[in-house]
Amino acid sequence: MSAQTKIRRKTVTDIAKAKSGAPLVCLTAYDAQVAAILDSHCDILLVGDSVGMVVHGLPSTVGVTMEMMILHGQAVMRGSKQAFVVVDMPFGSYETNSDQAFLNAARIMQETGCHAVKIESGTYAATQIRHLVERGIPVMGHVGLRPQAINVDGGFRAKGRTDAEWNKAIAEALAADEAGAFAIVVEGVAPDLADEITKAVSCPTIGIGASAGCDGQILVTNDLLGMTDWVPKFVKKNSDLKSVISQAAETYAAEVKSRAFPGPEQTYKLRKS
Repeated sequence: MSAQTKIRRKTVTDIAKAKSGAPLVCLTAYDAQVAAILDSHCDILLVGDSVGMVVHGLPSTVGVTMEMMILHGQAVMRGSKQAFVVVDMPFGSYETNSDQAFLNAARIMQETGCHAVKIESGTYAATQIRHLVERGIPVMGHVGLRPQAINVDGGFRAKGRTDAEWNKAIAEALAADEAGAFAIVVEGVAPDLADEITKAVSCPTIGIGASAGCDGQILVTNDLLGMTDWVPKFVKKNSDLKSVISQAAETYAAEVKSRAFPGPEQTYKLRKS
């Protein structure tokens, strides 16, 4: 492959152009195989801490560890070639202070080779975001519904339904933007609030359960593919992969039980000397 035709990874500069250009296409990825399939379709692949619920069966993202994020981040980097890869910083890895945040963010980037980290951005997190950006680590923010805060919120609840929540979401977004976040995920808010946040910040916003007016959109890939029984209201299932997988397994089981599998096509023949 010549230097002219070599696939180029997207960069922070490419992501920033979405503020005045085409919307960013973003999906989650947790393994090399899926990352390879999604790679040519996405600007950003997010190794989300949603992996704890989607892959590991945890009740929330709170139990996700650094080791889990690094393992899945490494796999996604192996499978992708052109998408900008962001890895979530798990609960407890950045909240204490800026030094803790830097050491853990640096470890994630060094051990995975990813291009940025994501932090759920309460207003306090602006200090950590600024600290990381000043030291060469691109940071994506996350405002509105913040899954790592469900124990405080009493569950996965949409945000911005009261004046206090509305103002808090805007304050969180402005704080992350001013601290240097290159993009901000806006989750679980009404379209008018998402639109106000998008207009207020200088970096691109990426909506999930927000507004088509955001500068990009993201979904959990397993939800998009229809692999789960229940999905949030904001998910549009583009497939029913759960049924496809179940049917394939059912057919396989029936063929095994009837001894129709393996057949002549799936068995080896001895070579005669």
